[in-house]
Amino acid sequence: MTFFRVENLAIHFGGVKAVDGVTFEIARGEVFTIIGPNGAGKTTIFNLISRIYDSTEGTITFRDQDITRAAPHRIAGLGIARTFQNIELFETATVLQNLLIGRHAHSRSNVFSEALFLPSVRRAEFAHREKVEEVIDFLNLAHYRDQMIMNLPYGVRKVVELARALCTEPELLLLDEPSSGLNVEETQDVSFWIEDIKKDLGITVLMVEHDMGLVNEVSDRVLVLNYGRVLAEGSPQDVQRDPEVIRAYLGG
Repeated sequence: MTFFRVENLAIHFGGVKAVDGVTFEIARGEVFTIIGPNGAGKTTIFNLISRIYDSTEGTITFRDQDITRAAPHRIAGLGIARTFQNIELFETATVLQNLLIGRHAHSRSNVFSEALFLPSVRRAEFAHREKVEEVIDFLNLAHYRDQMIMNLPYGVRKVVELARALCTEPELLLLDEPSSGLNVEETQDVSFWIEDIKKDLGITVLMVEHDMGLVNEVSDRVLVLNYGRVLAEGSPQDVQRDPEVIRAYLGG
């Protein structure tokens, strides 16, 4: 079974080819990282996978299912979750409330049963809260459970967004620059959590990242993009030695 594959993926904005014929495959249980200079098309690929954008060409396959034209609201239910480069949380809600929103993909009730708060709804509510508490414990967020997002420091907000993604119980987790804006200690925590997400939770990770220290620590394979096209693919060490990769980053 093909766990996740992107084939000849492209998107054009007018005459600009933001992503141009990109192909890669991710095995279950990997940490696969996309790197490249600013404007290389990394986050655009995430937006294509999560269906924020429609591709111009190519296919996206997840667990042998073509999701290239899947409705955006179905992506989380299929088992794909993501974080954003710019944090997307509800500022005037608590940490707990934000995480419960992550359980929406698993909601099976209707307006009638919700209005009457039937036993099935109560059981589902208990199960959702139990799962959220597991994630809170996993990421050491108990101290912040009932605090408003607007009152939290930036580093904690990044963790809360990761927690909300985990609350959807994904099989594939898309992390868009998880270390962005973090200090050295916070970035090291992210490294530990990615390892635990892979080993303890069994979640496959697709990451976009600029911090090569983090990339080297957690990545099984790395894909390098430049001007929307694949420049190199391999282990972190191999791609950093690639002359074309060095030229793309340093010029020449």
